[in-house]
Amino acid sequence: MDQKTDAIPPAGAIGYVCKRYPRFSETFIVNEILAHEAAGQPIEIFSLRPSDETHFQDILSRVRAGVTRIGDRPKPTGQFWEVMQLAFAHYPQGVARLLAEPETTFDDVFQALQLAIHVHDRGIVLLHAHFATVATTVARLAAMVAGIPYSVTAHAKDIYFEYEETQDLPRKMADAAQVITVSDFNRAHLARTFGLDATRLSRLYNGLELDRFTWHPPKKETTDILAVGRLVEKKGFHILIESMLVLKERGVSARCTIIGAGEDEPRLRNQIVACDLQDSVRMIGPMPQRDIIEHMRNAGILACPCVVSRDGNRDGLPTVLIEAMALGLPVVSTDVVGIPELVRDGETGLCVEAGDPLTLAGAIERLLGDADLRQVLSRTARALIEREFEINRNAARQREIFARTLDRHDPLA
Repeated sequence: MDQKTDAIPPAGAIGYVCKRYPRFSETFIVNEILAHEAAGQPIEIFSLRPSDETHFQDILSRVRAGVTRIGDRPKPTGQFWEVMQLAFAHYPQGVARLLAEPETTFDDVFQALQLAIHVHDRGIVLLHAHFATVATTVARLAAMVAGIPYSVTAHAKDIYFEYEETQDLPRKMADAAQVITVSDFNRAHLARTFGLDATRLSRLYNGLELDRFTWHPPKKETTDILAVGRLVEKKGFHILIESMLVLKERGVSARCTIIGAGEDEPRLRNQIVACDLQDSVRMIGPMPQRDIIEHMRNAGILACPCVVSRDGNRDGLPTVLIEAMALGLPVVSTDVVGIPELVRDGETGLCVEAGDPLTLAGAIERLLGDADLRQVLSRTARALIEREFEINRNAARQREIFARTLDRHDPLA
């Protein structure tokens, strides 16, 4: 498999804007940055909020770009006006455009001015935001001040979640030079909802460094089920626990390990006790990616029972599925957003209706009882990952998108 690319990196630095960086669950951003750096693309990383994580992935140490924390509260000593004056010295017309912008908040303006100053000082030619929420809000305003384009990768929650405060997606989508999203499902939704055409809207799957995810055939004799993710409603772990009860009542011998942490942990633990599943379901907290990979190598099935939560939150295309399929671990998942593009039922995994513990239990039982099927799914899944989810190839496509964006950009006076 050819993982090399001759794509020419855009001249100048790309500024990555994130609400929080790093985040334990957002390895896809780190993979993307590492691939860009390996290709010689200068990257600057900006975090709008302090990281609130207690654990970090080991691959973070390989990122060469520093992380600049953009202050979100000015000091009561005139700091806001100092920032305003410095930005005005660089971009007088840009600051005037910002001040004429309707419905902006003080905090967003303060962060956008700081970011615009960094754009000037570091030779940044394009801002790229991950998630179409506050990161895109600030990137859009900073780009307006600096007279450079911005692009955004929209995932899932930022598209579908019912936020209490408006996220003004129509304006963000209209003003973005490029909108990238992580599934064809999302692409169709964005095109239909915001009128984006193919010149400004691209589907680009999250990618993996496949050298770190060597394929191995699945174990022939196993009853071990693995689930990995944040312990929140959209991950559907409560449905998985119900499915484990169904399997127990059917006399199916199976063990399930859930890796992760989150707000639903107490409720899930209580559910395990209420179902009398302490002997077959265990929760072991978060762990580094290298340890998760080891668990995947020893498991028989990965269960990813995603659902649409009551507030509209949902997963777009969970990275854990891509990782498991790359390693050769057979997967069972659900028909949420773009998952069927990855877990093609009966071809690369089993994909069932979301929120149905009986159907999920049936799929798990089917896979546990059919070693030949697990072998077939494992091989075809790996082939799909190599075709569509290899990070160097996908990051090269993204740099081409960046380069086209810059070629088309008409700098503001």
